[in-house]
Amino acid sequence: MKLWDYSRDYLKKYDFKKYDKTVVTKHKKLICGIIALGILAFIAWYFLGMHQKEKHNALPVAVAKVKREDFSFYISALGSVTPQYSVTITAQASGKIQKIHFADGQNVKAGDLLAEIDSAPYLAQLQQFEGQLARDIALLDNARLDLKRYEKLWEQNSVSKQVYDTQKALVAQYVGTVEIDKGLIDNAKVNLEYCNIKSPISGKISIRLIDEGNVIQSTGQTPIAVVNTVTPITLVFFLSEKYLPKLLKNSDNLSALKVEAYNHDKTELLATGNLIALDNQIDPTTGTIKLKADFSNEDLKLFPNQFANVKLYVETIKDALIIPTAAVQHSNKGTFVYAVTNESKVKIHNIETSMNSEGKTVVVSGVNADDIVVTEGTDKLVEGMLVSTSDNKNENHAISKKRK
Repeated sequence: MKLWDYSRDYLKKYDFKKYDKTVVTKHKKLICGIIALGILAFIAWYFLGMHQKEKHNALPVAVAKVKREDFSFYISALGSVTPQYSVTITAQASGKIQKIHFADGQNVKAGDLLAEIDSAPYLAQLQQFEGQLARDIALLDNARLDLKRYEKLWEQNSVSKQVYDTQKALVAQYVGTVEIDKGLIDNAKVNLEYCNIKSPISGKISIRLIDEGNVIQSTGQTPIAVVNTVTPITLVFFLSEKYLPKLLKNSDNLSALKVEAYNHDKTELLATGNLIALDNQIDPTTGTIKLKADFSNEDLKLFPNQFANVKLYVETIKDALIIPTAAVQHSNKGTFVYAVTNESKVKIHNIETSMNSEGKTVVVSGVNADDIVVTEGTDKLVEGMLVSTSDNKNENHAISKKRK
């Protein structure tokens, strides 16, 4: 309006009758140009303000580009580290523990002496049984000599058949007694061997569970220690039965499936191993199946009963269409994503997916490579809504590049 007032005052100020026709025409053109520029400036100001208002009302979202790349399918689970072999060391002979030969938590080898039990009672018992054997062997020898005499007398009808048969039975009785004595001696020797408790496997031994001087029973439940193998070591984990068909494809070559073990917050890769076993049944209470993986564990990053996050590699899909799993939305009409158009507006694309892993989803149809989809802020979106991605410079650059 100020521009119009200025123009009107300018026209009043001058008396165009005093000037010639050329001057008057020049002044009129100047005034018309000023008025036209004013009108254009007003129109530009109005539409710029509307655009800024519309931009201010746009909903901020995070976006990502649809990519085409190789997709490695991993299954995640929680597992427990278990020794390949675990042996509870208990006494097989009763007696007082005279000596402990291991230090708490040390590494032991198969055959190492771990503890000694007082062997004096078993030595005395062995001596007793050996004496009985010597006596019974002498009785057997004498009975056999008598049998030979009775046999000749019976042939001469000097003794009855009953006497002869009784002597034969006595010889057989002594033979049995001698065999019993030999068995008792062998048992005593075994007990003497059991007095020296040795490790049946190589591994790491636990803190001792009983001290020297205690009396331990062969039938008791008190162990001396536990030995666990730690190199190699295994890891047991459970997967949903829905993955069983994919696992069965590799049932003849399970070792080809790689298994990665991560720490509790998945920030560190602890070890890489191979799948070695698939259980023969599904747990009906949980709908899961048990699997076991093997790790060399030479750096001892895995420890018995440690919990670890597991990633099982199953297969790789070549040249797959990938979107972030966060972009996938679900409704009673199916699965869809919010795609961002060239006008920064969202449009619903119904999609078909096949599998997802590590925050990525494989799309079978519904979007194309380089499409832009919304990954955050979808809860307030409706089709056609204007969105802003100013909080994500990389994706803004991607959108601008696509528009060009």
